[in-house]
Amino acid sequence: MNEILKIERLSWQGDGMATVRSDDVYVPYTLPGEVVDGNIASGVCHDARILEPVTDRVKPPCRHFKKCGGCILQHAHNDLLASWKTDLVRGTLSLNHIETGFRPIQTSPPASRRRAVFSAKRTKKSAEVGFHMRGSNVLIDLLECPIMHPQIMQGFEAFKEIAKIGCSRKTEIRIGATVTENGLDVDVTDAKELNATQTEALAGFMAKHDVARISWNTEVIAQLKPPIQSFGTAKIIPPSGAFLQATKQGELALVSASLETLNGCKRVLDLFSGCGTFSLPLAQIAEVHAVETVPDMLSALSDAWRKALGVKELTTETRDLFYRPLLLDELKRYDGVIIDPPRAGALEQCKLLAKSNITKISFISCNPATFARDAKILINGGYTLDWVQVVDQFRWSSHVELVAQFTLARG
Repeated sequence: MNEILKIERLSWQGDGMATVRSDDVYVPYTLPGEVVDGNIASGVCHDARILEPVTDRVKPPCRHFKKCGGCILQHAHNDLLASWKTDLVRGTLSLNHIETGFRPIQTSPPASRRRAVFSAKRTKKSAEVGFHMRGSNVLIDLLECPIMHPQIMQGFEAFKEIAKIGCSRKTEIRIGATVTENGLDVDVTDAKELNATQTEALAGFMAKHDVARISWNTEVIAQLKPPIQSFGTAKIIPPSGAFLQATKQGELALVSASLETLNGCKRVLDLFSGCGTFSLPLAQIAEVHAVETVPDMLSALSDAWRKALGVKELTTETRDLFYRPLLLDELKRYDGVIIDPPRAGALEQCKLLAKSNITKISFISCNPATFARDAKILINGGYTLDWVQVVDQFRWSSHVELVAQFTLARG
């Protein structure tokens, strides 16, 4: 039996939510204020018919919307998305009794996503490459994608050729594609092992499809040109599959805010440094010590630093910060910290940072919940959360990133 629902808010996943007999009901692809008609089953209203749309509803720009699981909010106006993502962070902090100022959100434009991992499979006549339908194993063969960098979309012909070589008839492979200054960096995983003829064929079409490097099941099999990224004044060749901020615009927003926070610091500690997204620009204004778990990332970082001009001393350390956070005796060598942990946050390291005398901390996070937990630890230790800026690199998704400034308030 269908029911009439009034959408009250968006959930943290981006679904509309209504209250029915004191229970929350999720209504996908609806917006606050809309009146809908639909059938409720297990707390979800499926295939809701919109009776009264709101002015915040816009025409989705992609033909795959509602089928592809990559985007869930293309039907929402940009202003609504910006305020919703900011309020997600503000609300999460408020639940932890944290209040601070918010800078305007920085949103990456369409066609700017420079890094993605696609699923691919063979078909009887060709191959399919794309994303899975939301909550399903059904693969959507992408014909367009308004969030992807044009260079990635131009690579789909190559991706399908890769799928024909690497897939069995019953398996899927994963194809990572990253835009570099010299073409695409392609990283294929979960694929069949190659024979000599197939390896030669892949190497042969690299120039045709503007591919700089191909890795196959973690092994580089061909490199036509170095897959260079620029961090500050440095040029770096990251290991295949290494983490990179999703858009160049998002990266620059995070780096700019961090440089502002750490301006005036003489020795900066970069925790969870990766390949040096922050370390290399920071080395232009301060001495930097970069700490990361993966040795190959630090090797690439060190090599890029040695070749860069106009940078101060940069040292590296391979260390698992979850099991071996830097201790107080080690932290006292630095007056600034930038920390960019994974979604799990940095609980143990923040407990020690909260006891340190480090003057300034730039905190990057991709998870508002763990950020709020870690921020509370720093605040209770005597730090002030000066401001937060939301950075939206994953347009039309529920994913949220942020950068925040902490300064030591106690004497």
